[in-house]
Amino acid sequence: MFEHLVSFKFKEKLSASKEKELLDALYSLPSQIPGIIQLTTGSNETTETGNIQGYTLGLRVTFTDQQALLDYGPHPAHQSFVSLLDGLIDNVIVIDYPIV
Repeated sequence: MFEHLVSFKFKEKLSASKEKELLDALYSLPSQIPGIIQLTTGSNETTETGNIQGYTLGLRVTFTDQQALLDYGPHPAHQSFVSLLDGLIDNVIVIDYPIV
């Protein structure tokens, strides 16, 4: 299995409706993209004030294997989600690793 972690930093605070749109789009991905075992996402609710550096949305996707992760990037459903981020993102951190 392969883990895909993403932290999103937005240029400005998202409206409740925009955040819901992004979350709904993310939650729809497992039904559209083969190889996703589990997907969790949500707003950052940490109490560690010194470390969040403006990253307010997290995503974790578990894939069957590295090839499923590689196929996810260009998949039309994923690219549709990416298009929703146009103009909103200040920075993104991505970490991918095998589960051992």
